[in-house]
Amino acid sequence: MAGVRALGLLSRLTVRQRYTLFSDASRRNFSVTSSLMARTHVNYEIKGDVAVIRINDPTSKVNTLSAHLQKEMTEIMDEIWANDAITSAVLISSKPGCFIAGADINMIQACKTTEEVTNLSQEGQKMFEKIEKSPKPIIAAINGSCLGGGLELAIACQYRVATKNKKTVLGTPEVLLGLLPGAGGTQRLPKMIGLPGAFDMMLTGRNIRSDKAKKMGLVHQLLDTLGPGLKSPEERTIEYLEEIAVDCARGIVNKKIPLTKEKNMMQKIQDYIMSYPFVRNQIYSTVQKKVMKQTKGLYPAPLKIIECVKAGVEQGLDAGYLAESQNFGKLAMTSESRALIGLYHGQVACKKNRFGVPKKDVKTLAILGAGLMGAGIAQVSVDKGINTILKDTTLEGLNRGQQQVYKGLNDKTKKKSITSFERDSTLSNLTGQLDYSGFQKADMVIEAVFEDIAIKHKVLKEVEAVTPPECIFASNTSALPIKDIAAASTRPEKVVGMHYFSPVDKMQLLEIITTDKTSKDTTASAVAVGLKQGKIIIVVGDGPGFYTTRCLAPMLAEAVRVLQEGVDPKKLDSLTTGFGFPVGAATLADEVGIDVAAHVADDLGKAFGSRFGGGNPELLKTMVEKGFKGRKSGKGCYLYQPGLKHKEVNPELEEILELYKMTPNPAVSSDSDVQYRLVSRFVNEAVLCLQEGILANPVEGDIGAVFGLGFPPCLGGPFRFVDTFGADKLVEKMRRFEEVYGNQFSPCPLLLDHAKDPSKKFHK
Repeated sequence: MAGVRALGLLSRLTVRQRYTLFSDASRRNFSVTSSLMARTHVNYEIKGDVAVIRINDPTSKVNTLSAHLQKEMTEIMDEIWANDAITSAVLISSKPGCFIAGADINMIQACKTTEEVTNLSQEGQKMFEKIEKSPKPIIAAINGSCLGGGLELAIACQYRVATKNKKTVLGTPEVLLGLLPGAGGTQRLPKMIGLPGAFDMMLTGRNIRSDKAKKMGLVHQLLDTLGPGLKSPEERTIEYLEEIAVDCARGIVNKKIPLTKEKNMMQKIQDYIMSYPFVRNQIYSTVQKKVMKQTKGLYPAPLKIIECVKAGVEQGLDAGYLAESQNFGKLAMTSESRALIGLYHGQVACKKNRFGVPKKDVKTLAILGAGLMGAGIAQVSVDKGINTILKDTTLEGLNRGQQQVYKGLNDKTKKKSITSFERDSTLSNLTGQLDYSGFQKADMVIEAVFEDIAIKHKVLKEVEAVTPPECIFASNTSALPIKDIAAASTRPEKVVGMHYFSPVDKMQLLEIITTDKTSKDTTASAVAVGLKQGKIIIVVGDGPGFYTTRCLAPMLAEAVRVLQEGVDPKKLDSLTTGFGFPVGAATLADEVGIDVAAHVADDLGKAFGSRFGGGNPELLKTMVEKGFKGRKSGKGCYLYQPGLKHKEVNPELEEILELYKMTPNPAVSSDSDVQYRLVSRFVNEAVLCLQEGILANPVEGDIGAVFGLGFPPCLGGPFRFVDTFGADKLVEKMRRFEEVYGNQFSPCPLLLDHAKDPSKKFHK
């Protein structure tokens, strides 16, 4: 959302043109009037000697630094600087919940060369420098999201006032798009909040709440929000913020409010320590090592951010600004940035309901099974104000589930994200019970019981006996075909799959599965519930394993074979994380559950035959027999101890691996070969899902793979990977593996089509 946001900026007029334009009062007034008539995104009002500039993009839910907004902002700033009656200005948004969320990413995507993007960055730098050096104080009045270019604009202003509001957050999320703050952010932030704080903000992209921003020195003054009155709380708060900001502007002009405050002893000591080059070099070195450890060097943006900051601090601002603009241009042209921007656009698309508005809102949601998944679904539901019934068959199971929901909310209280009152109020939306009482009011029932078709048929019949005809039945199965579950239903048009990922409160993806009998309204309702729960949603067709499980299964089957060939779990994890996966393959198997992996391998092996082969599935079954079910049992590929992050390889696993040992073929067993064996099976299955109509489009395929399965974000998903890497190169590798392992590496027809014709791309 990002570094782009500050760009393309503003002033196109030369100094001579500007002063010619505003040479006398009458012509100046005419200019203001005529400009105001045409302006749609930015306008201003003069209150005495203070100009109040109001931003409100009528075409979007959020304000972005689009070319149109920037043009109007330029005109207004020129008018304010030329008007002697104006002594200061306030910059405020009229849009509730958003100051400026960043720039229009399409601006950077429209650039074809590094030089074009570098020029955009330099324009932004020049404009924000003019604001920073403005002879008339400019106050940023911040309510809502102030991100990317929005923050760069705010910190160029002389003073910042912000509301103490959950929606008011400040941040530099450019790194999440493979970019860096490109309009002076890498130079101003370190001066404003110090090296450690600036690195933390720019390298993580995390949002900073306004109260923390005040402590850090990003904001000068905080205001409490107002409650309802004659107008809505939001409107009253914005008006109040404007009043205070205008008073601050006058106070600064009258020298009653200082722009700088006396540093305390701790800050003076910190400045003294930071004045030593060896201290700063130690910080650069430490930060770089941490970045390399976390990213494996696969993401260039964090390293470029460090480079820009270092250039500015050590060589001066001119060198810093030059490094920032040049690196911004270079990063914009990288495949990593294109991949991450593609994922951003994909997220936006997957947060919309393409099936329309459901006929009826889901006001009461019932969940069957209070285990890890059921309780997780309950937590994300009550958290969003949905009246939720949580049913289990045993009191012990129910209590455990309710405790899980309480713990999840209480953790938020400890982090001060919510108050204890808000926690208790949220919990009041949850009803725990052992019977079906109240199900007659349920609009939707989600089952999260054991992966057994007989059990699912049993609960489906029980639910349909006690719920109204319009009630939707959703299954949280991860692999069983929905049509097989719906076979026991008297209303199959109301049956849908809703596959959540564990842990539900952390994993963003929801995979919704429809059959040929699922009605459009049922799908629309399922999507609406998922969106309310805060999920990113893909809607896929029915079939064994759907999309995500079907892609993951062959990769895990290959991982088992790699273990059998003598690669130990730590090396296997290192190879997969080295390719960009956030979690190694052996660790992932433990997280999924060895028993679940064995069960899915068995089911999908029956459905797809030898193509889904790889390692010997008996290895997984032997692990399960010995109680090695993964993290949940304390033993899997690794040993797990409560409270310890570091894990050791399970020594007893070595005995099992010895039983199933295979001799590796040297021709396909290099580290690179192992990586591509794992990845190619995943990618080939994803492309086959698109070919067969399981996937609606490549965008949802990429989003599902990255947010559900941890496919490397720097590659943008399996389809973006094929476009970037080249289908022909991937097919060439697969043909080598196919010679050794057979049809498990046979490229699917759609992949072969793309390999034969390089002009064919999944993403245009």
